[in-house]
Amino acid sequence: MTELAQNPLPDDPLPLAEQWLQTATVNKAVPNPNAMALATVGTDGRPAARIVLCKYFVPDPGYIVWFTNYRSRKGQELDSSQRAAAVFHFDHIGRQVRIEGPVVRSPDQESDAYFASRPWQSQVGAWASDQSAPIDSRATLLDQARTTAARFELGDPIDSELATAANPPPRPQHWGGYRLWAQTVELWADGHARLHDRARWTRDVVTRGDQFACGPWSSQRLSP
Repeated sequence: MTELAQNPLPDDPLPLAEQWLQTATVNKAVPNPNAMALATVGTDGRPAARIVLCKYFVPDPGYIVWFTNYRSRKGQELDSSQRAAAVFHFDHIGRQVRIEGPVVRSPDQESDAYFASRPWQSQVGAWASDQSAPIDSRATLLDQARTTAARFELGDPIDSELATAANPPPRPQHWGGYRLWAQTVELWADGHARLHDRARWTRDVVTRGDQFACGPWSSQRLSP
């Protein structure tokens, strides 16, 4: 019997979704259990998807966070449409989580704190890479990284094994987090004979200044 077999369904799907993420993390069957497919849409209506890492899963009040270059394709599409969809597929435990809703940039404090926690080589990479833009060769990218490191008076980011730097670079303004507020959540659990357990929750999410106000969840069991 799966977690969704209970009747009625849980009032709030996000604590259960977080529990699945924690189980997948403890299981250690895959290197990045927090990997999720992030789908966006451009101004031309064409969808795009890629894998990103969920860095914060916040069940209450209900959003997930990832970090990227704001000038990348996904950053431009997120800023334009202000909506996204994400999918966690925990294949090794037979679970899937889908989340859809509005997107906003993370507060500066959140982006600053996460950037400061990264290895200095990754910090240099955020400055050096013009994500999604064409580049003539990998050698050019590595040169840009070394030039950036030298500008901040750091060592070679490619060859250095030093885990920390005395004066790490600050967060570039073109790099930071996004929050996807859960407006629709779908949970899927593997079932015998492909009779999977599946349910969807929806709620109203409205803006109040730079904050979101979330209504109560309503749920519906779905055929697999």
